[in-house]
Amino acid sequence: MPTTAEHLRIALDGAWHEARERARKDLAHEKFAPHYTPETDKARAITLEQMRILAEHGYAAAGFSVESGGTGDAGGAVASIEMLAMSDLSLMVKAGVQWGLFGGAIENLGTERHHEKYVKQLIDLDVLGCFAMTETGHGSDVQSLETTATYDPDTQEFVIHSPTPSSRKDYIGGAAQHARFAAVFAQLVTEGETHGVHCFVVPIRDEDGNDLPGVRTSDCGYKGGLPGVDNGRIIFDQVRVPRENLLNKYADVEPDGTYVSDIDNPSRRFFTMLGTLVRGRITVGGSAGAAARVALSIATRYAEKRRQFDAPGRDGEVPIMDYLVHQRRLLPLIARSYALGFAQNELLTTMHRLQSTSLQELDAQEQRELEGRAAGLKVANTWHASQAIQECREACGGAGYMAENRLTALRADVDVFTTFEGDNHVLTQLVAKELLTAYADEVQGMSPVEWMRFAATTISDIVKKRTAAQQIIQTIVDTRQDNEEDGSLFNRGTQVTMFEDREQYLLSTAARRLQAAMKREDNPFDAFNFVQDHVLHAARAHIDRVVLEAFVAAIEDCKDETARELLSELCDLYALTIIDEDKAWFMEHRLLSVERAKAVTRGINERCRSLRPHALTLVDGLGVPDYLLGSAMLDREGAVVPPQDVAV
Repeated sequence: MPTTAEHLRIALDGAWHEARERARKDLAHEKFAPHYTPETDKARAITLEQMRILAEHGYAAAGFSVESGGTGDAGGAVASIEMLAMSDLSLMVKAGVQWGLFGGAIENLGTERHHEKYVKQLIDLDVLGCFAMTETGHGSDVQSLETTATYDPDTQEFVIHSPTPSSRKDYIGGAAQHARFAAVFAQLVTEGETHGVHCFVVPIRDEDGNDLPGVRTSDCGYKGGLPGVDNGRIIFDQVRVPRENLLNKYADVEPDGTYVSDIDNPSRRFFTMLGTLVRGRITVGGSAGAAARVALSIATRYAEKRRQFDAPGRDGEVPIMDYLVHQRRLLPLIARSYALGFAQNELLTTMHRLQSTSLQELDAQEQRELEGRAAGLKVANTWHASQAIQECREACGGAGYMAENRLTALRADVDVFTTFEGDNHVLTQLVAKELLTAYADEVQGMSPVEWMRFAATTISDIVKKRTAAQQIIQTIVDTRQDNEEDGSLFNRGTQVTMFEDREQYLLSTAARRLQAAMKREDNPFDAFNFVQDHVLHAARAHIDRVVLEAFVAAIEDCKDETARELLSELCDLYALTIIDEDKAWFMEHRLLSVERAKAVTRGINERCRSLRPHALTLVDGLGVPDYLLGSAMLDREGAVVPPQDVAV
C-alpha cells in the first residue's frame, strides 16, 4: 500500500508521474550526486560528462518527434528536464540549452532537411549547440536584435554579421567552450528589404574547438552561479552559411532572393515563430519550482531535528519546527510549492496537447493563452524559488550558510532564473496585455454607462474562462456559504470568490484607466506606461487565481482520502497566505473588514499548527529523493548529522 507521502508525490507528479519516476531512477547514478564545485573548468567538465551519460540513456528523445528520432512526448521531455534541477541546476540549464532551446529551434522552426541533418545528432550529443538570441544591446526586445543575415543571390548564401558592438551575442550558454553550432537569431535582409528576425543554423567551431573563420567567441567568465554552464559571447564578421541554413518552417528565401511566407503580417509571423519556443519558458519555471522543493526538503528535515531552548513540561530542548514562527516561515512556502506544481502540471498538459496538434489544426487563441500562462507561471515559479531558497537558507542558521549544505549554491544558481527566458516584470506585462487585449478593441469610444455594462459582463467572462477545474470551481462557488465568521475563510468558495473579485476589479479598473489615459496621451506607449503598476497588479492577481484553481482540481483528482485532506489544508494555507500578502488591497476595497483581516492571520496560524505534525510527510511528497538532497548536515534518512560527524 502506498504511504500518504507517496500519494502526495503521485498527485504532484501529475500526468507525467512515470517520466518523473524514470528520472529519479536515472539520477540515482553516482555521477548525478549533488556537488559543490565552484571552479568553472571542473564544473563544466562534470556537467558535460553528465550530459553524455544522459544521452547514452536516451534521456532527451522524448522532446523530439518520432520522425526525427525521438518519442514525441513533449510533456514528458519538459518534466524530465525539470527533474535535473534536483541534481544540479547547471546540468538542467545545459540540457535545456542543448535539447530544449537549440534542439527545439531546429525541431520547431526548421523543416525536414534540418531534422534529417541535425536532430538525431543533437539528441546523441554528436552535435553540440547553443541558442544565440540575446545580444549586449537587446534581451527582452527580441524584435530589435541587430545581428544581420543578408542574402547573397550570387552564391545563394546568407552573410551573418554583427554590425555594432551592441549586436554581440551575449550570455549564451554553451558559446564559451562546448558548442560547435549556434541557432542564431538575426534580421533577415534580402533584395534590400529587412523581413524581421529569423533563425539560422551557423557553425561556430571546428571539431577541435577552434573558432571558425569570421567567428570570434569569448568566455563571460565567473558568474553569480551556474559554474557548470559555459556562458559566452559571439561576434560574427561576414560569416557565410548556405541558404538552406535558414530554419524555414514559417518563411523562406528562394534562390533568386525572393522572400516567401504563408504568414503575411510580419508581427504575426514573428510571434508565431517565438510561440513555438514556449517550451523553454515552461521548463525554466518548472525547474525553479523543483529547486525550491529541494531547499524546502532540506530546511524542513533540519528543522525537525535541530533543537533550541528548553520549555516547561518538555523533555529536553524543543525542535525548532515546533515554534510557530518557524512553521510560518516554511509551511506556507511548502503550500505554495504544491500549488505551483499543480498549476505547472496543467500547463504541461495544455502544451503537450497543442504541440501534438498539426499546424493546420492549431487554434491560434489557445496558443496565445498557452504563451500567456507560460509567462505567468514562469514568473510565479522563479520568484517563489528565490524567496523560498533564501528563507530556507536563513531558517538553517549558520549551517545553512555552509556550502556543503547546498542552500547557498541553490540560491546562487536560481537567481538568474528570474531574468533569463524573459525578465519577470516584462513577462508579467505580457500576461496583462494578453488579458486586456481580450476586449481592447470593443472599449474604444464607449460612454461611462456603456463601459459599466460592458465591464459587468465581458470582464467577468474573461476571469471565469477557467482552468481545467471549470465545473468543479463553479460548483464550489455556487454552493459556498458566504458569511463573516472566521470559518468562512476556510470555505473554498469564499477563497475562490475573493481571488476572482480581486482579479475582476483590477482588470476592469486597469482597462478603464487605460481608456482614459488613451484620451489624454498622444501615443499608446505613454498611456500604457501611465497605468503600468496597475496592470502588473492585475496580472499577478490573474496568476494567483489560476494557481488556486489548479490546486482545487488536484485535490479533486487525488485518490487517497488522507492525502486529499492534507492537500485541502495546504490549499487553505496557500489561499490565506495570498490574501494576507495583499491584505491592504482587500481592505482598501472593502472586500475584507478589519475583523476579518485578523481572522486571516488566525487562519494561517491554525493551518500551520494543524499541518505541523505532517511536515515530513509533506516534504516527502515534494518528491526529492534522499540521494539528491546533497546536504552534509543530513544523513540519508534526513536526520541531522551531529557537528562532530560532519566533514570539515
